[in-house]
Amino acid sequence: MDDLIPIGRFSRMSRLSIKALRFYDEQGLLAPAWVDPRSGYRYYLRAQAARAEAIRVLRTVDMPVGEIRDLLADDDPELIGRRLSAHRERLRARLAEQERMLRFLERLIDRGGNVMPYEVVVKEVPDVVVASLTRRASLATIAAAIQQGFGAVVGAIGAAGSHPAGPPFLIYHDVIDEATEGDVEICIPVPAVTVLPDGPVGVRTVPGGPVASTVHRGPYQEIAPAYHMVTGWIEENGRKPSGPPREIYLNDPQSVTPDELLTELQFPVEGVR
Repeated sequence: MDDLIPIGRFSRMSRLSIKALRFYDEQGLLAPAWVDPRSGYRYYLRAQAARAEAIRVLRTVDMPVGEIRDLLADDDPELIGRRLSAHRERLRARLAEQERMLRFLERLIDRGGNVMPYEVVVKEVPDVVVASLTRRASLATIAAAIQQGFGAVVGAIGAAGSHPAGPPFLIYHDVIDEATEGDVEICIPVPAVTVLPDGPVGVRTVPGGPVASTVHRGPYQEIAPAYHMVTGWIEENGRKPSGPPREIYLNDPQSVTPDELLTELQFPVEGVR
Protein backbone atom coordinates (compact mmCIF):
# COMPACT_ATOMS: atom_id res chain seq x y z
CA MET A 1 0.00 0.00 0.00
CA ASP A 2 2.88 2.37 0.68
CA ASP A 3 3.84 2.26 -3.03
CA LEU A 4 0.33 3.08 -4.28
CA ILE A 5 -0.47 6.57 -5.52
CA PRO A 6 -4.06 7.89 -5.39
CA ILE A 7 -5.57 8.77 -8.77
CA GLY A 8 -5.61 12.50 -8.01
CA ARG A 9 -1.89 12.62 -7.31
CA PHE A 10 -1.12 10.31 -10.23
CA SER A 11 -3.17 12.65 -12.46
CA ARG A 12 -0.97 15.59 -11.46
CA MET A 13 2.18 13.49 -11.87
CA SER A 14 1.24 12.21 -15.33
CA ARG A 15 -0.46 15.40 -16.58
CA LEU A 16 -3.48 13.29 -17.52
CA SER A 17 -6.89 14.28 -16.19
CA ILE A 18 -8.80 11.90 -13.93
CA LYS A 19 -11.38 11.58 -16.70
CA ALA A 20 -8.63 10.62 -19.17
CA LEU A 21 -7.17 8.06 -16.76
CA ARG A 22 -10.57 6.43 -16.35
CA PHE A 23 -11.02 6.41 -20.15
CA TYR A 24 -7.61 4.81 -20.72
CA ASP A 25 -8.48 2.16 -18.13
CA GLU A 26 -11.72 1.38 -20.01
CA GLN A 27 -9.75 1.15 -23.26
CA GLY A 28 -7.23 -1.29 -21.80
CA LEU A 29 -4.33 1.16 -22.05
CA LEU A 30 -3.56 2.00 -18.43
CA ALA A 31 -5.29 0.02 -15.70
CA PRO A 32 -4.86 1.10 -12.07
CA ALA A 33 -2.62 -1.11 -9.96
CA TRP A 34 -5.36 -1.49 -7.35
CA VAL A 35 -9.00 -0.48 -6.94
CA ASP A 36 -10.44 -0.21 -3.45
CA PRO A 37 -13.36 -2.68 -3.49
CA ARG A 38 -15.34 -0.59 -0.98
CA SER A 39 -14.92 2.91 -2.38
CA GLY A 40 -13.98 2.12 -5.99
CA TYR A 41 -11.08 4.54 -5.63
CA ARG A 42 -8.18 3.89 -8.00
CA TYR A 43 -4.49 3.71 -7.16
CA TYR A 44 -1.43 3.58 -9.41
CA LEU A 45 2.23 2.70 -9.09
CA ARG A 46 4.98 5.22 -9.68
CA ALA A 47 6.40 2.85 -12.32
CA GLN A 48 3.24 3.39 -14.39
CA ALA A 49 4.16 7.04 -14.95
CA ALA A 50 6.37 6.15 -17.93
CA ARG A 51 3.51 4.34 -19.67
CA ALA A 52 1.19 7.25 -18.88
CA GLU A 53 3.67 9.68 -20.44
CA ALA A 54 3.96 7.52 -23.56
CA ILE A 55 0.17 7.53 -23.91
CA ARG A 56 0.00 11.29 -23.36
CA VAL A 57 2.63 11.99 -26.03
CA LEU A 58 1.10 9.59 -28.55
CA ARG A 59 -2.32 11.18 -28.09
CA THR A 60 -0.73 14.61 -28.49
CA VAL A 61 0.40 13.56 -31.98
CA ASP A 62 -3.09 12.19 -32.74
CA MET A 63 -2.35 8.47 -32.73
CA PRO A 64 -5.68 6.60 -32.38
CA VAL A 65 -6.31 4.82 -29.10
CA GLY A 66 -6.46 1.39 -30.77
CA GLU A 67 -3.07 1.89 -32.38
CA ILE A 68 -1.57 3.04 -29.09
CA ARG A 69 -2.88 -0.14 -27.48
CA ASP A 70 -1.24 -2.26 -30.17
CA LEU A 71 2.02 -0.34 -30.01
CA LEU A 72 2.33 -0.60 -26.23
CA ALA A 73 1.54 -4.32 -26.38
CA ASP A 74 4.52 -4.97 -28.68
CA ASP A 75 7.82 -6.14 -27.25
CA ASP A 76 9.62 -6.08 -30.60
CA PRO A 77 11.53 -2.78 -31.02
CA GLU A 78 11.56 -3.21 -34.79
CA LEU A 79 7.79 -3.58 -34.94
CA ILE A 80 7.34 -0.59 -32.63
CA GLY A 81 9.61 1.43 -34.91
CA ARG A 82 7.53 0.47 -37.95
CA ARG A 83 4.32 1.52 -36.21
CA LEU A 84 5.82 4.88 -35.28
CA SER A 85 7.16 5.38 -38.82
CA ALA A 86 3.74 4.64 -40.30
CA HIS A 87 2.14 7.21 -38.02
CA ARG A 88 4.87 9.72 -38.83
CA GLU A 89 4.05 9.35 -42.55
CA ARG A 90 0.36 9.92 -41.82
CA LEU A 91 1.23 13.11 -39.95
CA ARG A 92 3.37 14.30 -42.86
CA ALA A 93 0.55 13.59 -45.31
CA ARG A 94 -1.91 15.45 -43.07
CA LEU A 95 0.44 18.43 -42.82
CA ALA A 96 0.83 18.52 -46.60
CA GLU A 97 -2.95 18.41 -46.97
CA GLN A 98 -3.42 21.25 -44.48
CA GLU A 99 -0.80 23.37 -46.25
CA ARG A 100 -2.51 22.75 -49.58
CA MET A 101 -5.88 23.76 -48.11
CA LEU A 102 -4.35 26.96 -46.75
CA ARG A 103 -3.06 27.79 -50.24
CA PHE A 104 -6.54 27.11 -51.59
CA LEU A 105 -8.01 29.44 -48.95
CA GLU A 106 -5.57 32.18 -49.95
CA ARG A 107 -6.63 31.86 -53.60
CA LEU A 108 -10.29 31.81 -52.57
CA ILE A 109 -9.90 35.05 -50.63
CA ASP A 110 -7.74 36.74 -53.28
CA ARG A 111 -10.27 35.99 -56.02
CA GLY A 112 -13.38 36.89 -54.07
CA GLY A 113 -14.61 33.33 -53.76
CA ASN A 114 -14.04 32.27 -57.37
CA VAL A 115 -11.07 29.94 -57.56
CA MET A 116 -11.82 28.86 -61.11
CA PRO A 117 -14.49 29.69 -63.70
CA TYR A 118 -17.44 27.30 -63.85
CA GLU A 119 -19.86 26.91 -66.73
CA VAL A 120 -23.24 25.63 -65.61
CA VAL A 121 -25.39 23.73 -68.11
CA VAL A 122 -28.71 21.92 -67.87
CA LYS A 123 -28.80 18.49 -69.47
CA GLU A 124 -30.82 15.29 -69.39
CA VAL A 125 -29.15 12.28 -67.77
CA PRO A 126 -30.46 8.70 -68.07
CA ASP A 127 -31.49 6.35 -65.29
CA VAL A 128 -28.47 4.43 -64.06
CA VAL A 129 -28.33 1.06 -62.32
CA VAL A 130 -25.82 1.12 -59.47
CA ALA A 131 -24.38 -1.00 -56.73
CA SER A 132 -24.67 1.28 -53.73
CA LEU A 133 -24.06 1.57 -50.01
CA THR A 134 -25.28 4.38 -47.76
CA ARG A 135 -23.18 5.44 -44.79
CA ARG A 136 -23.94 7.85 -41.95
CA ALA A 137 -21.01 10.19 -41.45
CA SER A 138 -19.84 13.37 -39.78
CA LEU A 139 -17.36 15.87 -41.14
CA ALA A 140 -14.65 14.11 -39.14
CA THR A 141 -15.52 10.62 -40.38
CA ILE A 142 -16.73 11.19 -43.94
CA ALA A 143 -13.39 10.59 -45.67
CA ALA A 144 -12.96 7.21 -43.98
CA ALA A 145 -16.64 6.34 -44.58
CA ILE A 146 -16.30 7.04 -48.30
CA GLN A 147 -13.04 5.12 -48.62
CA GLN A 148 -14.39 2.11 -46.77
CA GLY A 149 -17.70 2.36 -48.62
CA PHE A 150 -16.08 2.27 -52.04
CA GLY A 151 -14.03 -0.71 -50.90
CA ALA A 152 -17.19 -2.54 -49.83
CA VAL A 153 -19.01 -1.75 -53.08
CA VAL A 154 -16.07 -2.81 -55.26
CA GLY A 155 -15.78 -6.01 -53.25
CA ALA A 156 -19.48 -6.82 -53.68
CA ILE A 157 -19.29 -6.21 -57.44
CA GLY A 158 -16.28 -8.50 -57.70
CA ALA A 159 -17.97 -11.20 -55.61
CA ALA A 160 -20.92 -11.10 -58.00
CA GLY A 161 -18.61 -11.64 -60.98
CA SER A 162 -19.74 -8.31 -62.38
CA HIS A 163 -17.86 -5.14 -63.31
CA PRO A 164 -18.28 -1.34 -63.17
CA ALA A 165 -20.27 0.12 -66.05
CA GLY A 166 -19.44 3.80 -65.56
CA PRO A 167 -17.64 6.30 -63.36
CA PRO A 168 -18.25 6.07 -59.60
CA PHE A 169 -20.17 8.80 -57.83
CA LEU A 170 -21.51 9.95 -54.48
CA ILE A 171 -24.99 11.17 -53.60
CA TYR A 172 -25.11 13.53 -50.63
CA HIS A 173 -28.55 12.96 -49.14
CA ASP A 174 -27.91 15.45 -46.33
CA VAL A 175 -25.76 18.47 -45.63
CA ILE A 176 -22.77 17.29 -43.59
CA ASP A 177 -20.91 19.93 -41.60
CA GLU A 178 -19.19 20.38 -38.24
CA ALA A 179 -22.50 20.27 -36.37
CA THR A 180 -24.52 17.83 -38.46
CA GLU A 181 -24.17 14.19 -39.47
CA GLY A 182 -25.78 12.95 -42.66
CA ASP A 183 -26.12 10.15 -45.18
CA VAL A 184 -23.78 9.77 -48.13
CA GLU A 185 -24.46 7.09 -50.75
CA ILE A 186 -21.51 5.46 -52.51
CA CYS A 187 -22.52 4.38 -56.03
CA ILE A 188 -20.83 2.46 -58.85
CA PRO A 189 -22.78 1.85 -62.08
CA VAL A 190 -23.17 -1.82 -62.97
CA PRO A 191 -24.90 -3.83 -65.74
CA ALA A 192 -28.66 -4.07 -65.21
CA VAL A 193 -28.46 -7.87 -64.83
CA THR A 194 -26.10 -7.67 -61.83
CA VAL A 195 -27.16 -9.72 -58.81
CA LEU A 196 -25.12 -9.02 -55.69
CA PRO A 197 -24.59 -11.41 -52.77
CA ASP A 198 -26.57 -10.76 -49.60
CA GLY A 199 -25.07 -7.94 -47.60
CA PRO A 200 -25.17 -4.20 -47.03
CA VAL A 201 -24.42 -3.35 -50.68
CA GLY A 202 -27.54 -3.34 -52.87
CA VAL A 203 -28.54 -2.71 -56.45
CA ARG A 204 -30.92 0.12 -57.29
CA THR A 205 -31.75 2.50 -60.11
CA VAL A 206 -30.81 6.14 -59.65
CA PRO A 207 -33.44 8.09 -61.60
CA GLY A 208 -32.42 10.30 -64.49
CA GLY A 209 -33.88 13.59 -65.62
CA PRO A 210 -32.71 17.18 -65.95
CA VAL A 211 -29.67 18.24 -63.92
CA ALA A 212 -27.79 21.49 -63.51
CA SER A 213 -24.18 20.47 -64.04
CA THR A 214 -20.66 21.81 -63.95
CA VAL A 215 -17.20 20.23 -63.94
CA HIS A 216 -14.64 20.93 -61.24
CA ARG A 217 -10.99 20.54 -62.13
CA GLY A 218 -8.64 20.04 -59.19
CA PRO A 219 -8.51 18.35 -55.76
CA TYR A 220 -11.76 16.98 -54.41
CA GLN A 221 -11.45 19.09 -51.25
CA GLU A 222 -11.63 22.30 -53.32
CA ILE A 223 -15.03 21.63 -54.90
CA ALA A 224 -17.03 23.96 -52.61
CA PRO A 225 -17.02 26.94 -55.06
CA ALA A 226 -18.62 24.67 -57.67
CA TYR A 227 -21.50 24.05 -55.25
CA HIS A 228 -21.83 27.79 -54.72
CA MET A 229 -21.91 28.39 -58.47
CA VAL A 230 -24.49 25.70 -59.30
CA THR A 231 -26.85 26.47 -56.42
CA GLY A 232 -26.62 30.19 -57.24
CA TRP A 233 -27.33 29.47 -60.93
CA ILE A 234 -30.40 27.39 -60.01
CA GLU A 235 -31.83 30.18 -57.88
CA GLU A 236 -31.02 32.95 -60.36
CA ASN A 237 -32.64 31.06 -63.22
CA GLY A 238 -35.85 30.23 -61.41
CA ARG A 239 -35.25 26.48 -61.29
CA LYS A 240 -36.00 24.26 -58.30
CA PRO A 241 -33.84 21.38 -57.02
CA SER A 242 -35.57 18.01 -57.28
CA GLY A 243 -33.06 15.76 -55.55
CA PRO A 244 -29.76 15.55 -53.68
CA PRO A 245 -26.50 16.55 -55.41
CA ARG A 246 -24.17 14.02 -57.00
CA GLU A 247 -20.39 14.12 -57.41
CA ILE A 248 -19.25 12.01 -60.37
CA TYR A 249 -15.56 11.16 -60.52
CA LEU A 250 -14.53 11.29 -64.16
CA ASN A 251 -10.93 10.15 -63.86
CA ASP A 252 -8.80 7.96 -61.62
CA PRO A 253 -6.93 9.64 -58.73
CA GLN A 254 -4.31 6.89 -59.06
CA SER A 255 -3.57 7.94 -62.65
CA VAL A 256 -3.53 11.74 -62.50
CA THR A 257 -2.25 14.44 -60.18
CA PRO A 258 -4.68 16.16 -57.78
CA ASP A 259 -4.70 19.26 -60.02
CA GLU A 260 -5.87 17.12 -62.97
CA LEU A 261 -8.80 15.47 -61.19
CA LEU A 262 -12.17 16.02 -62.90
CA THR A 263 -15.39 15.90 -60.88
CA GLU A 264 -18.81 16.56 -62.40
CA LEU A 265 -21.26 18.12 -59.96
CA GLN A 266 -24.92 17.44 -60.76
CA PHE A 267 -27.97 18.93 -59.05
CA PRO A 268 -31.25 17.34 -60.20
CA VAL A 269 -33.73 20.10 -61.07
CA GLU A 270 -37.38 20.23 -62.00
CA GLY A 271 -38.13 20.34 -65.68
CA VAL A 272 -39.28 23.52 -67.38
CA ARG A 273 -43.08 23.70 -67.55
